[in-house]
Amino acid sequence: MRRHRTEQPLKGRVLIIAGSDSGGGAGIQADIKTVTALGAFAMTAVTALTAQNTRGVSAIHDVPAAFVVDQMRAVLSDIGADSVKTGMLHRADIIEAIADALEAECSRIPIVIDPVMTAKGGHALLEEQAVRALKSRLLPLAGVLTPNIPEAEALTGMKINNHDDARRAIRLLAALGPRAVLLKGGHLAGDMIIDLLLADGELHVFEDPRINTRNTHGTGCTLASAVAAGLAQGKTVKDAVKTARAYVQEAIRTAPGLGGGHGPLNHAHTVKPFTG
Repeated sequence: MRRHRTEQPLKGRVLIIAGSDSGGGAGIQADIKTVTALGAFAMTAVTALTAQNTRGVSAIHDVPAAFVVDQMRAVLSDIGADSVKTGMLHRADIIEAIADALEAECSRIPIVIDPVMTAKGGHALLEEQAVRALKSRLLPLAGVLTPNIPEAEALTGMKINNHDDARRAIRLLAALGPRAVLLKGGHLAGDMIIDLLLADGELHVFEDPRINTRNTHGTGCTLASAVAAGLAQGKTVKDAVKTARAYVQEAIRTAPGLGGGHGPLNHAHTVKPFTG
C-alpha cells in the first residue's frame, strides 16, 4: 500500500510584485520557488516580461501600470496577504501606481523592497527617471529595504569601497525612510560575505565564507523573497534575515550548474522529495 507523507500546512501569504524571468533563475519565478520552499503561499503581480537566460536579458515587454494594480487588487481582495515583496519595477508610472495601491491596501503589513536596478549580466532594469520615484514613494513604505552595493551607491550617491563605507551608507539608506535596511556585501572584495542589517536602531553583522561559483543568478530576488516569507510567518526582521541568508547560502552551494552564464540557484533544496 502506498503511504503518503504528512504535509506541513502552508503558513503566511506573500504578494510578490516583480518581473518575470523566462530563464527561471530570478524574478517572479525565483520568488515563487523560494516562498514555496519556505512553507508560505506565493501570489504575484507581474510588472514586466523579460526574455532572458543565464547569459543576460535580450528583451523586455512592459505590463501597463493599471494592469499591475489590477493584479494586486484581485488577490488582495480575495486571498489577502501577510507580507509584500517588490522586485523589478522599471518605470516611474508603475512605481507611482504600486505605491498608491500599497498605501491604500497594505499599510499594516510588512513590505520588502528589493530595489532591482540591473540584471546579473549588466542589463539595466530600472529607468533613470524611476529612481526618483523609488526613493520618494516606495522607500518610505518599506519594512525592509534590501539593496546590494551598486544599488546602495545609486540610492545614496556615495561610493562604497569597503565595509566602513558600507556602515556609513546603511545609515544614509535608513534616512530615506525604510524601517529596516539589509545591505548585502557580496560585491565587496574578500573571502567573507558580510551583510549589514540596521533594524530598530541596532546594527547587526552577518558573515559567511564566500562560495566561489558562477551560479549566483537571482540571489537578490531569492533573499528578499525569503525575508518576506519569514515576515509573513511572524518572524522578527532579524530572524527572517537569518533564515533567508541560510537558505540562500545552501541554494548557492547546491546550485544545479545550468546554462552557460550566471547559473540559477537550487531553490528546492529545503523541499524533501516524495518517497512514499
